Amino acid sequence: MTLDFLFEVFRENEDEKAIYWLDTSCTYGQLYNDIEKNIEFLKIKGINRGSVVCIVGDYSPSTIGLLLALIVKRCIIVPLTLASLSNKSKLFEIAQVEFLINVGNDKVPYVEKFEEVLRSHTLLDSIRSLDQPGLILFTSGSSGEPKAAVHNFTLLLEKFKKKRKALRTINFLLFDHWGGLNTLFFILSNGGVVIGAHDRSPGNVCALIEKHKIQLLPASPTFLNLLLLSGSTTDFDMSSLEIISYGTEPMPKSTLKRLQIHFPDVRLLQTYGLIELGVLRSKSQSNDSLWVKVGGEGYETRVVDEMLEIKAQSAMLGYLNAPSPFTDDGWFKTGDSVEVKGEYIKILGRKSELINVGGEKVYPQEVENIILDFRNVADVTVYGEKHPLVGNIVCARIVLKESEELKIFKSHLKKYCAKRMKKHMAPVKIILSNDKMFNNRFKKTRMQ
Repeated sequence: MTLDFLFEVFRENEDEKAIYWLDTSCTYGQLYNDIEKNIEFLKIKGINRGSVVCIVGDYSPSTIGLLLALIVKRCIIVPLTLASLSNKSKLFEIAQVEFLINVGNDKVPYVEKFEEVLRSHTLLDSIRSLDQPGLILFTSGSSGEPKAAVHNFTLLLEKFKKKRKALRTINFLLFDHWGGLNTLFFILSNGGVVIGAHDRSPGNVCALIEKHKIQLLPASPTFLNLLLLSGSTTDFDMSSLEIISYGTEPMPKSTLKRLQIHFPDVRLLQTYGLIELGVLRSKSQSNDSLWVKVGGEGYETRVVDEMLEIKAQSAMLGYLNAPSPFTDDGWFKTGDSVEVKGEYIKILGRKSELINVGGEKVYPQEVENIILDFRNVADVTVYGEKHPLVGNIVCARIVLKESEELKIFKSHLKKYCAKRMKKHMAPVKIILSNDKMFNNRFKKTRMQ
């Protein structure tokens, strides 16, 4: 059975705490015993092998128990968050969802069945014919319609059979993203403790770290920047932290430097993963380095024309609503531009975010790294804007730490940039903003 390796861990740790969520908790034994109850619940609701089921929730015992039961039942699972439901009709149409299970805040799950569903797609038929559980994950859709990646769930779970250190971990990354699910299965497969974060504000995350003596904090660079700016880390005891892992987007050099100063005894680990492939094993060259080695068992990497390509045993079968992104020999084009130094790579940014200024390439992250070191800058988003003469100009939307007159700030920033970057990289348009520059996944958004 797909989850036999996991249930063995549950039985070995039956009296140990597995999950903390709000004011509730459950042991591994309770989680294991709930599987059969959840399977019977699914049967009563008419959810059978091969059904496409959307489960909406967070990392509560009820949500996790139902997720595991759906895997055992060999359903095709579409995990979403409450925020994702704003685009429900479109996502459900793409994924051909037959059932919705809305768990809420650990209450009795609400189940809705959709009668009129087109139950036909070669990828979904393939999962059913293999008699395996499936997983459908959606890309963020920041540059158009979100793409639905179809996985054989069993292949994604294979890597968790290898034992690692058991850690007390906050499941920060969201339920509808493989980064969050990867954390969940990593913790459960090693007998660690999952701490769910209903409130992902910096203050509450720090409070949870103190309360539960959390050892591992997996987060995005955007959130880690917010965490440092908030000052919350000084209000709580953070001494239990052993590892801060970061991924989902490039890490600004200034943020990494401040993290190292603020957490001198904590290991800072860059991770790399994609919805289409899963999360690769990674090793940062050092705590203060953006150079990282990625790969591990089941993964091969290569760089073609400065772009990273990956071949993975756990790769998705394909998209439900887009052409295959794989080369003829099975390599996935990540869209990430990288530099190479021996076994290590440094991610420069997404090819889709590249700004072409009069034939010169500008990576937003490179400009942001410089501006973030300028006085009074809390955050910055660099993006391109069409221009009739040079094709595009570089624009910067900036959040200040303290209020300042725009004219004076712009004058000083332009002088600063002129000394530290090439002319074509310097922002032509500078906008001060109080709006957040990230989405619900705490990932930077570059749309105007």
